[in-house]
Amino acid sequence: MNKFLTVAMGALLATSVVAGNQARDIMEKVDARDDGSSVISTMQMTLIDKKGKQRIRQMRTYSTDIDANTEHKTIFFLSPSDVKNTAFLTYDYSGDDQDDDQWMYLPALKKTKRIPASDKDAAFMGSDFSYADMTDKELDDYTFKLIKEATITRKEGKVPVWVIESTPVSQDVIDETGYTKSILYIRKDNYVLTRAKFYLKKGSRVKYMDVRKLEKIDGIWVAMQTTMTTKQGKQTLHKTILTNSDVKINTTIDSDMFTIRTIEKGL
Repeated sequence: MNKFLTVAMGALLATSVVAGNQARDIMEKVDARDDGSSVISTMQMTLIDKKGKQRIRQMRTYSTDIDANTEHKTIFFLSPSDVKNTAFLTYDYSGDDQDDDQWMYLPALKKTKRIPASDKDAAFMGSDFSYADMTDKELDDYTFKLIKEATITRKEGKVPVWVIESTPVSQDVIDETGYTKSILYIRKDNYVLTRAKFYLKKGSRVKYMDVRKLEKIDGIWVAMQTTMTTKQGKQTLHKTILTNSDVKINTTIDSDMFTIRTIEKGL
C-alpha cells in the first residue's frame, strides 16, 4: 500500500472514531435527559390504513421510576368497545443483565399474556409501534455514528439537529427490535429525539417517526403528538398518530398501579 493510501485511510479511520465518540456522547445525553420521575396522561391512538380509513382508541397511561435503573408503565384502553379493558404492563430495566418484562391483559379471554422476547418486534395493538418501541433502548446494544448536522422545520421555525446512525451490535438485537438500522434526529437545544427512520428486517419496509408537537410541562419536555408511518418504497402501508393530553408530571402513583392484578381488574 502506498504512503498516500496509508495516510488517507488513517485519516478516515480517525474521523470515523471521532464521529463515533461524539455520537455516543450525544446519545448518552439523550438517555440522561430528565423526563420526570412519573407521568400520567390521556392518550389517543389514531390508526390509519392505506385507504385512509381511521380507527380511534382512547387510553390512560401511567409510568413511574422505581429506581435509577427500573421504570414501570401501565396502559389502560378505555374505548372503543372492542378494546375496552385491554391493558398493558411493562417493567423496563436498564442494563444488559435483565430483560424487560411485558404483559398484555385480554378481557375477551380473561387472560394475561406475557410478551416473549421473540414477539417484541410485533405490532402493538395493531399500530405502527412495536412492543420493543414501548421500552427504552440500551445504548450498549448499538454503535452510533454522527452522519451530519442539519436543520428541520418545526412549528417554532428551523431547529438544529444532529443526524446519527444507530446500528445494532448483534443479530439478537435485530431479532428483538425488528430493526436493522436507524437514523436518529436529535435536537441540539434539548436532546430530544424528534425524528427517526427505522429500517425493518422484514419486507423491505421502513418506518418514519416524527414528533409533531413538543411541549414543556413543569420543566419537562413531553411529546404531545407523535406519528409513526410504515412505508414500502413510496407506498404508505399504515400510519399511527399518538396524541397526549391532560399530562401530569412528577405525581405520586401508588405502586399497586403497576401489577398484573391491577391490569386484570382495570380502572
